[in-house]
Amino acid sequence: MPYLLMILVVMIYAGNILIGKAINDLPPFTITFIRLFIAFVVLIPLGLRSALKHRQLFLENKKAFLIMTLAGVTFFNTFIYGSLQFTTATNVSVLETVIPVVTVILSTLLLKEKLQGLQWIGIVLSFFGAIWVILNGRIFDLASMAWNIGDLIMVGAILSWAIYSIYVKQYMHLFPSFAALFVMSGISVIVLLPVVLLEWSVQGMPTISLANHGLGLLYLGVFPSLIALILYNHSVSKLGPSKASVFLNFLPVFTILGAYLWLGETITLLQVIGAIIVISGVLLTTQLQKKKKEHNQTQPQEPQKIAE
Repeated sequence: MPYLLMILVVMIYAGNILIGKAINDLPPFTITFIRLFIAFVVLIPLGLRSALKHRQLFLENKKAFLIMTLAGVTFFNTFIYGSLQFTTATNVSVLETVIPVVTVILSTLLLKEKLQGLQWIGIVLSFFGAIWVILNGRIFDLASMAWNIGDLIMVGAILSWAIYSIYVKQYMHLFPSFAALFVMSGISVIVLLPVVLLEWSVQGMPTISLANHGLGLLYLGVFPSLIALILYNHSVSKLGPSKASVFLNFLPVFTILGAYLWLGETITLLQVIGAIIVISGVLLTTQLQKKKKEHNQTQPQEPQKIAE
């Protein structure tokens, strides 16, 4: 089930990129603020009572919770939308494939997660396949791509999501899901409000049209900001940040598929081959762990020793 949930998460985040690019006539902080405000309003009946009931729990873990909030909710998508102001969706997709690699490295260093050799091969294979999909098989074009300030901004998104994934594994299980997202959205709205006002004072008040922006902002406020986070947090708790993040290499596959279905873009044979490589890498990473777990469950368990 966590594997299926991660596929759904990636599909939602592919829509996040496509819609984020479609409405990038709005400033990045404005997009993030509005989507989080929508999420906050939606979460009031779902999380307010639970948040009040467990307020002492949030206060006791305020440092870790604040880091999770700022990294995964407040700034991750702000970096993405800021990046899309200057660079292409292709470049963003290329750079997002680095997130699983960074997450695996941090998980190994900070959480002492252990992956077998074949799992590392699976991670590298899925990463290579993702790049292959994006560049339509022209791997050597990576060095000649037009990189700019938008790509540098994406480094912030990469680090933010990797840090968020680490903290989710360590701390998110302490909090009720809806209460946590409610508080996260509320904190993010408060943090971003002065930044948005500053953005408007510099760039002018943006014109927000319900016809042009309404459905897109509603999607961003409900799906990536709420549903995808719930599913991702649950998957990380079951799989760990390393194996869950590997599924993000499906992102360019679903992004290109979405562009084919909604924008009429073509899909080439080379991109299909790349998608198969990604799937093979993900399966190699996850199925090996599954078989190992099943094997351990069939073995007689030794009595646990109680530490003195």
